[in-house]
Amino acid sequence: MRAGFWLPIVVMTGMSIAPAHAHPHIFIDTGIETIFDAQGQVTALRISWSYDDFYSLVSIADRGFDLDGDSRLTPEEQAQLSGFDMNWDADYGGDLYVIHQGAPVEMGRPEEPTAQYENGIITSTHLRKLVTPLIVGPEGLVVQAYDSGYYTAYAINAETALSNAPAGCAAEVFEPDLDAADTALQEKLQEYTADQDVEAEFPAVGAIYADEVRITCPVR
Repeated sequence: MRAGFWLPIVVMTGMSIAPAHAHPHIFIDTGIETIFDAQGQVTALRISWSYDDFYSLVSIADRGFDLDGDSRLTPEEQAQLSGFDMNWDADYGGDLYVIHQGAPVEMGRPEEPTAQYENGIITSTHLRKLVTPLIVGPEGLVVQAYDSGYYTAYAINAETALSNAPAGCAAEVFEPDLDAADTALQEKLQEYTADQDVEAEFPAVGAIYADEVRITCPVR
């Protein structure tokens, strides 16, 4: 997985379990650009991640960048920052889930990484090519961004773009039912005993908190 930093989880006394707000620790505004080829097939997704201000500050400070605190990097620092979050484990899928006709879509490894630091925020981008280009019809292509362990919270509230899309294609963002998600999380947390490390064994609830983009196109 991508490198993160640890923040302490607040555990209540007695038999109670850490509240839901103890997770997540990192917050990322996510943008998704869907790229079509000349034949109207989806060939790739370009993902942008804008990290929360605290994570951005710690990441910059840990690297010894921006020592004058003006939120501007030197050209050398900028070059070193690009790709800082692309050192993925072999089994890490980028917290990106793409579904077409009920089946997962296989994606390539990240390409073309960029990163910038402006106004105290790090924003990085990377390209994920589909192993097999596909035609999107009215049934749609579903794109989700989430960390199953909910250490990182992704919100798809940055730009959602369609590049070179056929006429009539559209992208719409759908948000989860947060009340239902919170209830489900609390039910899972009640299964823990006092001697269990909730932080280390946090339930895999990221999917129930996930935003998703649905890309649809007319019948061709």
